[in-house]
Formats: sequence, structure tokens, C-alpha cells
Amino acid sequence: MKKVLVTGADGFIGSHLVEMLVAQGYQVKALSQYNSFNHWGWLENLACLNEVEVVCGDIRDPHFCKHLCKDVDVIFHLAALIAIPYSYVAPDSYLDTNAKGTLNICQAALENNVSRVIHTSTSEVYGTAKYVPIDEQHPLQPQSPYSASKIAADSMAMSFYNSFELPLTIARPFNTYGPRQSARAVIPTIISQIAEGATQIKLGDLSPTRDFNYVLDTCRGFIALATHDACIGETINISSNYEISIEDTLKIIKQQMHSNVEFITDNERLRPQQSEVFRLWGDNSKIRMLTGYQPQFDIEMGLKETIAWFTEPANLSKYKSTIYNR
Repeated sequence: MKKVLVTGADGFIGSHLVEMLVAQGYQVKALSQYNSFNHWGWLENLACLNEVEVVCGDIRDPHFCKHLCKDVDVIFHLAALIAIPYSYVAPDSYLDTNAKGTLNICQAALENNVSRVIHTSTSEVYGTAKYVPIDEQHPLQPQSPYSASKIAADSMAMSFYNSFELPLTIARPFNTYGPRQSARAVIPTIISQIAEGATQIKLGDLSPTRDFNYVLDTCRGFIALATHDACIGETINISSNYEISIEDTLKIIKQQMHSNVEFITDNERLRPQQSEVFRLWGDNSKIRMLTGYQPQFDIEMGLKETIAWFTEPANLSKYKSTIYNR
């Protein structure tokens, strides 16, 4: 049994990854961001929680990170600030957590002789597509403080491979969705408001396209990258190789939920013009070639699973669907 560390384990993708790793027989240490409530985020809801070692702390502290990574074989580094609108408000915190936090994890992994590090990037670093599908050679475009902080984090991570031969892979997932996702994201905010009986929903621009990936496919991609040595030193997309507009995605949700809800453009939710990413469509040929990975959920299947989870009253009650969360 390999011992793996998941940073950001208390979040949306991280909690699903913890579940999948436990199911596959890994010994899992899960980092939950320290808070005075001693609340472990989505880890609290896992049936396998008694099989997980939960540690509370903060990746911004290098001394804590060195202790955290001791006796660990593999690190899945997911901890980050990810909300794009809030990055306009508090950009310094994004640089501190995403770039400096990544430096701390890489340094700790190096000092503890960790055998594999999977660093989490984001498709937002590509910005609006200059060509599609977007492969790993596509130019990086910092169209928001968030994406700039992740470009910096990716560069810092890869520098540890180039400078110190840290066995590291940069995983670059495209737009992940599914159960437990924050309602600040478009798919959960639509589903949760329809489930609560909304007749009108305020949204930003519906014209951009996205390459949506169901969360279990994203997690399978992470594990595939960690278990194939050919991925070391590489930056690799995790994507569905499928493009759909936000508007068409919402039409599928309306159809599956039998809703006649009306969508209204809210200027507060529009990104600045040069900051909006208008087109994302990821090329997944590299991960398929190196690992044999194939997505298992198409958009219809993934949305069906997501709707089923959000419409469970116990799950829906955890969301403040009428409050706009940056």
C-alpha cells in the first residue's frame, strides 16, 4: 500500500479523489485547511472517512509542509484558491496560496524524497483558445489574476523537475463539474436554484464554450498520471475533447429537470471583456497516448448524476443558492 497525500482534500475534486484512492487500496493522508471550527469540508461526508488520516494545516507555511510530506510516497497537490471573480478582489492571496504554496509543497517533497508529485494546473492558463483543440503547446495567457497565479505555480513546479529532478507531473484538468461543486460555478448554481423553485436565474455571459469533465473522470486522470512513469516531467491535459457552450449546457439541465426557468444576464457576473475566456476545448491525445486514459462520462450522463445529487434535500440544504458567491 502506497501512502499518498492529497492537499485540498476537503474540497470538491479533492474529496472525490480521496474516495477513489481509498477504494483502490491506497493509504491516504488528507490535508484540510486549518480552521477554528475543526471542520473538514467535504471530507466530513465520506463513508470511508475512518480509513483516512486527516491533517489540518496551511500550505502557505513551509515548515508545516515539510512535516506534512514526511513518509509520503505520492503527493496529489490540489490545494489552491480557484474562484476567478474573487481573484479580482484579492489577487495577493491567490499568489500567496497558489504560487508560494506550490513552492512549499515542492520543496517539502524534495527534502522528503517523495517518489511522485502530481501538481494541479487549470485550463484557465490557456485563456481564450488561439486554436482548437487546445494541446499542451498552446500559449499561456494570464487573463485573470487567478490564471496568472496558476501559471506562476506551474512554472515553479516544473522548475523543481528541471533543476532538482523532482519526479513531477503537471495535471491540467479542464472544467470539472459534479456532486459537491461550489455553487459559485455555473452548473451547480443552475441546478440548485431550479431545485429550489426559481423561475428566473441571473447569470453572466452564456456564449463561451467549455470542455466539461465529470469529476470522476478527472480523478481517474489524476491517478493515471501518477501510475505511469512516462508522465514524469510532462504537462498533460485532462479533458473530454468535447466543446459545448454554457448556453447549450444550461438547456440540457433545463430539459433534464423539466424546468421553464428564465435566464437573465446580470452585469455583476460578467467578467471584464479582456478577462473572459471565450473558448476552451481540450486535446486529450497526450494522456490517452501515455496512459490509455479515456473519459467514461459524456455531458448528458455527467449532468444526470450531478442533478441527482444536488436534488437530494440533504445535499441541497448545504447550499445558499440565492446568494451570489464570488
